[in-house]
Amino acid sequence: MSAHLQADRRIGRIPVRNLWLLMLYASALARTGAIGTFLTDDQIDDLPDLIARLLAESVDRRFRRNLTRGYRHRESTVSRVRGRIDFLTTETRMLLSRGEVFCRFEELTMDTPRNRLVRTALEKVARLIRDKDLLLRCRSLASSLARCGVSGVRPTHADLARDQIGRNDSGDRNMVALAELAFDLALPTEDPGTQTLAAPAREETWVRRLFEKAVLGFAQTELEPLQWGVRGGGHINWQVSYASEGLTAILPRMVTDIVLDEPNRGTRVVIDTKFASVLEKGRFGDAVIKSQYLYQMYAYIRSQEGLDSRWEKASGLFIHPAIDATLHETVVIQGHAITFATVDLSKPAAEFRRELRLVLLGAAIHSDGVRTSPVGDTVHQ
Repeated sequence: MSAHLQADRRIGRIPVRNLWLLMLYASALARTGAIGTFLTDDQIDDLPDLIARLLAESVDRRFRRNLTRGYRHRESTVSRVRGRIDFLTTETRMLLSRGEVFCRFEELTMDTPRNRLVRTALEKVARLIRDKDLLLRCRSLASSLARCGVSGVRPTHADLARDQIGRNDSGDRNMVALAELAFDLALPTEDPGTQTLAAPAREETWVRRLFEKAVLGFAQTELEPLQWGVRGGGHINWQVSYASEGLTAILPRMVTDIVLDEPNRGTRVVIDTKFASVLEKGRFGDAVIKSQYLYQMYAYIRSQEGLDSRWEKASGLFIHPAIDATLHETVVIQGHAITFATVDLSKPAAEFRRELRLVLLGAAIHSDGVRTSPVGDTVHQ
């Protein structure tokens, strides 16, 4: 299947193109701030080509500066001592009579986990590339890695975890991030293959986590250059004045998905992402906002009052995919604004990106009910 046809496919209700976009913002590239330097709206529909081109350029740079080498453990019969001699094996095999010893040693090699990841990623992403010249370039680079002794077996997560990137080889960081993303781009398909991935319509957990990480990465990419503070996955504590002996162990913990600090007005926005419908059926059959969401955000904000001035002006924002309903509504409760907004994942990728940007840029809400954007526009609620 061509890359163009695969990009037009859907998994559940979501076009594969938009899953690619979510993966891009959820990737390590978002944490490095690299996305904003190369992604434009007209490039969104060709994400595999863009990522493949960036990966190829990164690998080219590493070749010019020499690929990072590593060490692997070896045990072998040798004619001169290397590393440590295994005396028991040497004596058992009577190697000394032949002028040999059995040694255990570390050997310098190009066949490191990160280089294996890059080679297999180049081969994998080549299946999605439209540009024939780029396709040949990726295959050529993969062949060059093979000639350097890099095997074509994808490393495990444990292998990569052991292959830590140090200060002297920090140039590999973006290359590895691009290689991991290239693998992710190749995953969304329901066609038979060597790897399986449940469709989001049948398995919500994977895409829910992807959506949460992507919104965080998007906020980091779009708002940090505007001097906003962006934090993800933070714990906030109850202001407890007394607790019985066993209560601490069973008291529910509060964990925020994303916290934004607007730089100019001292505004804090607590964001919670939900990959579920924002509405439920009420007692009389009408649609109402899910009460537990409102209670959750109310507890997050009011429980932190008095800790610092930002919490006094804090507001809440729920971001949902548009499931059965499109919504963007705000309520101010006891001086704190809480907004429920949906973004449509079924829209073209560029439109979805603009919609999410507008939701985040409109998220700085004063406690007096005036919503402000970083450029100074106001909308009275």
